[in-house]
Amino acid sequence: MNTQQSIINNSHSRFTQLFGRSYPIVIISLCAAFLFYKYILQVYPGVITDQLMKEFHLTGAGMGNLAATFYYSYMLMQLFVGILLDKYSTRLLSAVAIFISALGLYLFSQTHNLLIAELARTLMGIGVAFATVAYMKIAATWFAPKQYALVGGLLATAAMAGAVFGEAPLAWFVNTFGWRNSLAICGIAGLILAFLFVLFVQDKSTTVTTSQHKIALKDILQVLKNKQNWLLTFYSGLAFSPIAIFGGLWGNPFLQQAYHLTKTEAASLLSLIFIGLGLGSPLIGALSDRLGKRRDVMFYSTLTAFFSVMLVIYWESMPTWLVSVLLFTFGFSLGAFMLSFTIGKELNPVFLTATVIAMINTSDAVLDAVTEPAIGKLLDFTWSGKIVNGVHYFSLHDYKLALSVLPVYLAVATVILLFIKDRGAK
Repeated sequence: MNTQQSIINNSHSRFTQLFGRSYPIVIISLCAAFLFYKYILQVYPGVITDQLMKEFHLTGAGMGNLAATFYYSYMLMQLFVGILLDKYSTRLLSAVAIFISALGLYLFSQTHNLLIAELARTLMGIGVAFATVAYMKIAATWFAPKQYALVGGLLATAAMAGAVFGEAPLAWFVNTFGWRNSLAICGIAGLILAFLFVLFVQDKSTTVTTSQHKIALKDILQVLKNKQNWLLTFYSGLAFSPIAIFGGLWGNPFLQQAYHLTKTEAASLLSLIFIGLGLGSPLIGALSDRLGKRRDVMFYSTLTAFFSVMLVIYWESMPTWLVSVLLFTFGFSLGAFMLSFTIGKELNPVFLTATVIAMINTSDAVLDAVTEPAIGKLLDFTWSGKIVNGVHYFSLHDYKLALSVLPVYLAVATVILLFIKDRGAK
């Protein structure tokens, strides 16, 4: 066993020497690719909603439940991901996680059975649960503290690039090759990424606080007893869920209905949310570093997102160009949610970084898992009984009522920020 470990370490040393000072960029790029992959898996049901409802004979609630099985397993895994990554190899755990998610996606692409499809979505949720925490863990380990907000913000850039691909480009692939073939190819790509992760990523064990400190129950309780961690957790979930829900499942059919768009056109507009978030996260992170006022930046950004989504949902007479601007602004402003991870890192011991990040990240999955099927149930409740091409038809009024929960989430998130302490940028 020691000989095998020595071979692996020597291999990693050669990679470190090969890439030199750019090696941290190489491995954070692979982590970014994992995040890119995660968001393809998260949002693709929104592109093939009609196909899935027809294939598996689903109602609105049934469609919401199928999509949400991803979040159920994701949510449960968050209870363990942070602790596992703080205690064991980030490299090996992440590689296995990528493999599991890729396997789930490939299985989903081949099945005609609803139960198997739900199992496949569950596997995806288990695998990608490691993506965000692994990225932030490696960022904290391989980069200087003054770079953390910027590097952490780039997490969202990578993630939202995946979400963008999961919208209009994936819609094009689906229209060209069919949804099953498109998802199967994505599954194979995930297997390749898992191999690259094993080959190139090295666990850094030179930091005393992370390598020698043994995490005990009292350390976990310390995290849980910190009220600021809970406020950050609630804020993160309430701020990010509107993007995941609107961009990932229900936004596409709503935009088609409200603004008379095709599925591909609606997917293109939704891509602007993710492009905005991908650009906004590092820029807002850099701004918070410069101003030294993370909470204030988060407050005004979240408030801007609230007004943007309100206009998109309730003012359907807008021209398409204005909808595009508002969706981009909605995403860009919510790039501020990434600062909750930065504040969490600054308020807690460094050796508990992954544990704290996993705790904050859990709320996203909880709210997504609850809200996606809840919106589906609201749609079913107000449904007139009309069916078009074998799929339940929901009116614009139905969508407006069901999606009202999203601005409510952002309003509550804005209020929570008033109670969060800010040590300022370091």
